[in-house]
Amino acid sequence: MSAIKNSLGGETSPYLLQHATNPVAWLPWGEEALALARAEDKPILLSIGYSACHWCHVMAHECFEDASVAAVMNRLFVNIKVDREERPDLDQIYQTAHQMLTGRPGGWPLTMFLSPDGTPFYGGTYFPREPRHGLPGFPGLCEQVAAAWRGKRREIAAQNREVLGALARMSAAPGGAAELSVAPVGALRALLLGSFDRDDGGFGGAPKFPHPTDLAFLLRRPDDPQAREAALFTLRRMAAGGIHDQLGGGFCRYSVDERWEIPHFEKMLYDNGPLLGLYADAWALTGEEDFRRVAAGIAGWLEREMTASEGAFHSSLDADSEGEEGRFYVWDRAEVAALLGPEKSALAARCWGLDGPPNFEGRHWHLRVAAPPSPDEAPLLEAARAALFAARERRVRPGCDDKILTAWNALAVEGLAHAARVCGRDDWGVAAQRAADYLRVRHWVGGRLLATSRLGRARLPAYLDDHAFLLAALLELLQADYRAADLDFARQLANALLDRFEDREHGGFFFTAHDHETLIQRPKPAHDNALPAGNGIAARALQRLGHLLGEVRYLDAARRAIEHFMPQLARQAGGCASLVLALEEALAPPAVVILRGPAPDVAEWRRRFATRRDALILALPNGTPGLPPALAKPESPRVNAWVCRGVNCLAPVEKFAELAGVLDGHNAC
Repeated sequence: MSAIKNSLGGETSPYLLQHATNPVAWLPWGEEALALARAEDKPILLSIGYSACHWCHVMAHECFEDASVAAVMNRLFVNIKVDREERPDLDQIYQTAHQMLTGRPGGWPLTMFLSPDGTPFYGGTYFPREPRHGLPGFPGLCEQVAAAWRGKRREIAAQNREVLGALARMSAAPGGAAELSVAPVGALRALLLGSFDRDDGGFGGAPKFPHPTDLAFLLRRPDDPQAREAALFTLRRMAAGGIHDQLGGGFCRYSVDERWEIPHFEKMLYDNGPLLGLYADAWALTGEEDFRRVAAGIAGWLEREMTASEGAFHSSLDADSEGEEGRFYVWDRAEVAALLGPEKSALAARCWGLDGPPNFEGRHWHLRVAAPPSPDEAPLLEAARAALFAARERRVRPGCDDKILTAWNALAVEGLAHAARVCGRDDWGVAAQRAADYLRVRHWVGGRLLATSRLGRARLPAYLDDHAFLLAALLELLQADYRAADLDFARQLANALLDRFEDREHGGFFFTAHDHETLIQRPKPAHDNALPAGNGIAARALQRLGHLLGEVRYLDAARRAIEHFMPQLARQAGGCASLVLALEEALAPPAVVILRGPAPDVAEWRRRFATRRDALILALPNGTPGLPPALAKPESPRVNAWVCRGVNCLAPVEKFAELAGVLDGHNAC
């Protein structure tokens, strides 16, 4: 039996630090743990979770904090604990392997048993200490797995070869590159509208996730009112539901029911950044003030609860507080009545569903919009909201995972920068710039991007998502407020994508860099999951930067990526909205508009075009220093708009109405 002790105390991940006092001899993933497994010929027990995960906390309390369970684990296995947010490469691989081995989707906590070379031979998700709900007790399961390892090595070795072969086939080229075609656009539209819930919005039944990339695809169809209305209806229903924090703003990760009423209460940064941009766009398209209010609520939540001292954003808030899921957010009628008094509590009960039966665990009420207030009642309801929010702030808060993740921050930066431009909120733009500056200063070290930091300590090589999402965010920042440093950083990230992640033989981008540690699989993801697919975001961002700068190398790499995935998109476009959006822009490039002239006039033109997603519009007033040749258009005493689409450019446009006509296709390039 190894004498090694729990070794998580030196980690930066709050999730790993939560397990640093377990009696389990946890090791972080790395060569030390893998070498120990090889030396002792022991299987590895790999546990993957994250800080905001409710069932991760449950299994930790039932099993990992129990000395008798820990003794079994320490005797039989080399135990490795992984934060899936720090190591999405490992999480992708072993979630896929779980699906292969069990025929069921995975989740968290993910519990996998590996051979010393890292190949999984058995797995599951949550296991209780004692047998319950059809699940085996964890100590007994550990004994059975260890016995199989000792007695069925030949069978395990044969199965391992099959698993490795299947993983290799998944990473192989999907049938060769193909010519670009618009067909996947129509296929994805039909699939989404076919699964659209016409009663409650969203797609499919419970549990129901926001799917912001799918909503963005539908919302950006100006000539397709059915698609656009499906997205708007979903955004309305989500805003009215309990998945939306009616008091404090922001959205929880998903709804456990199809009505958006009761969420899984964890709040993730990666959801709220894209949703902020979507709600800003919905307001711009419709003028409905509720959409703007929701966007402001997300931005307020980011500033109030998620912003670190140096300007970047924390990762998530737990679902639990005081050991109970949702306790921070739910209410009792008597408490509301005591806080609000008769008039406001009656209005709150009618508007937020407190006059019906309890909707959370049969005992409590979680707020949702049951009936909107009349215009005359709105100020009174706002006073009730403020009073309940102030009372809630005095409760024990959910835990905050305060690590700074590059990819998730990039999504927040993009959403904030876009919403700042659309809604005319310069303060949101400043917040986006501060976060981007933190990533450039702290996470870009020696020409290499790092994935995470905490308390100023940055570490771990960054992944495809980190590079791609940050490149997309910088392009949005450049449109909100041009800064030469952002453009320079965007170029460096684009070069890193091509040099360190591109599959030069087949096209597309690997999830890990060429010099990343060797794992049992090297994924090249095409599907959107909780986060959009890095390949789709990379292709679209490289195209946009290529058109902006006239850089053919970026355009060629983007096209190779889309061509590489075309056979896959032709077979099944569902779940690939980010790639389909990139495909659309490859087929019909966005207009690039450079505005030159006096600063106040240029700013006014930019403001009036702020809602356009189908063009890159950079405001570069006279006197802007250090412009690259592609952007250094002549200065002018009045606004000139220089417009290009693809390789075709127009003469300078001097009239606002004429530019609007060009962008709307009335005078195509």
